[in-house]
Parts: sequence; structure tokens; C-alpha cells
Amino acid sequence: MSVRNAENSINFAIESILDQTYSNFEFLILDDYSTDNTYKILEKYQNIDNRIKLFNNDINLGLTRSLNILIKYSKGDFIARQDADDYSLPLRLEKQIEYIEKYKVDGCTTKTFFKNSIKTTPYLSRLLNKKLILLYKNPFIHGTLLINKEVLKNIGNYDESFYYAQDYKLMSDLVNSNKKVGILKRPLYILNTENNISTNKRAEQAYFAKCVQKKLNP
Repeated sequence: MSVRNAENSINFAIESILDQTYSNFEFLILDDYSTDNTYKILEKYQNIDNRIKLFNNDINLGLTRSLNILIKYSKGDFIARQDADDYSLPLRLEKQIEYIEKYKVDGCTTKTFFKNSIKTTPYLSRLLNKKLILLYKNPFIHGTLLINKEVLKNIGNYDESFYYAQDYKLMSDLVNSNKKVGILKRPLYILNTENNISTNKRAEQAYFAKCVQKKLNP
């Protein structure tokens, strides 16, 4: 998890991971040069749970580069994502690992509830051919990704030329490299859609998404 200025949401995000029914993980968190109380909150949790490994950037590097830094420091066989303003339901990791083992896939995401709603996403796009749907949109919820680290390494991790829409680029690279990535039909995540990167940087996200669709360098 990379985090910047999330003092109002970070408690819920962290506790949702610490409360997972699957507990054999290390929780790597990188503070991307926050200017609020985020880092103090992170230190509090690091002192509470030794599974938390805390890092910080001396300057604001952005999400893409920060995630690649965390992947480099990770020791596990799989990488799981968590956004700092979202919430993972308790069975999330357990069910994703079961899915990967059962279907012999390289990774998976899950459906998610919208925050303060019973509506879920993705809907029909979950059922369509992944290569086809990725030409138009990204059906994978980035915060729910659980992926084999060796598979990530083989495609070069996140493409750092994509400051935004890095998740769209990553999933497009994975699927077009014939990696097997599924989507669980069960919602196991709560997605915040207010005052986040997608809403605050809509134009930038749209530009980088177009670069993915047209296979252009930003």
C-alpha cells in the first residue's frame, strides 16, 4: 500500500488488512511524502503489529514508482494491493488465494461494493473476454489485485511512464502477455469513489487510459 495524505481513511484501510482471516502476510506500507499526520498514524500501527513494514519517500514520487519500490522490498510469493482510502472485507485474501489455487491462475481481482451503497462493480464486463474489454475499459479493480510476484517481474512490474492509469496499463500488459487473471464474482472490497485520484485527476486519468488503449507511450 502506497499512501499520501490519508489521515482520515488510513485507519480503516490498515485495520481491514490486519483483520483478514488469512494472516500469513507482510504488510508493506510506503508513505509518499505526506504533509498531514499520515506517517504518525502509520508508526502507531507498526508498533502494534510486526507484520507491518514501513517505508517513506523523501519526495513525492507518485503511486506507480512507489508500488514498484514496495514490490522490490517484498519477500512473499504473491503481491496483494490495498488502497489507502478503501476497505477489504475479512475473507478477501483467503478467498483470493483459494481461487488462485483452485483455478491455477496467475492472479485475480474481486468484485467490490461502492462505499455507502449496495451496488457492486464490475458488472457485465467481468463476464466478457478480457482482451476485448481492455480495448475499451479496465474491468479489474486495482485495489483488489492479488498476483504472483514472478509474473509481475516477468512483465517489468508497473510501467513507470504511466504516472496515472498505471493499473490499466498493468492489467493490459498481463492479459496481452497471456497471463491468467480472474475476477471473483463475490464482492470482497469496499471502494471509495469520492475525492480520490480517479475523481480529482479525471483528465489526466483519461489521457493515460487512451495511451493504453492506443498502445502509445505517454
